Amino acid sequence: MSSDALLPISAEAPSSKQRLFARYFMGILMDLVVLNLFAEYWSKKVYIDTFTTSLLAAIVLQILLRATIAVEHKVGSYFKGKGGGFNKFLRIFFAWLVLFGSKFVILEVIARLFGEDVRFYGIYHGIVPLIIVIVVMLLAEEGIVRIYRRLSD
Repeated sequence: MSSDALLPISAEAPSSKQRLFARYFMGILMDLVVLNLFAEYWSKKVYIDTFTTSLLAAIVLQILLRATIAVEHKVGSYFKGKGGGFNKFLRIFFAWLVLFGSKFVILEVIARLFGEDVRFYGIYHGIVPLIIVIVVMLLAEEGIVRIYRRLSD
């Protein structure tokens, strides 16, 4: 039996809004899984008091990460339009500055929104564990996207 036989006859391709919703919904779920795995297995560095708090934190992190990437792309496109080696250096430097500096902003937003309910412990108020968690989140999302794209064949 083919997979087409399982779909209703009236099945339509998803709209752009539906695809966008699915993308962010999946991103939030991936962030939620990563956050809770770190809270469970790296509890000396990552603390989240409840599942509900981790869900809210995953939503906030997804919004902040997407905003960071949008700012980085905007900065990168500004310098990409200009030629020369120095502008290439500036593009790389400012992209790094935005990506690295945003982690401090994210840490502060999490601290202000959730207080003691979400904590990252370690040097510089837990910035290193936060960076590790965010990198793993991004890698997990990228892995899922790659698997999804391979399934389109």
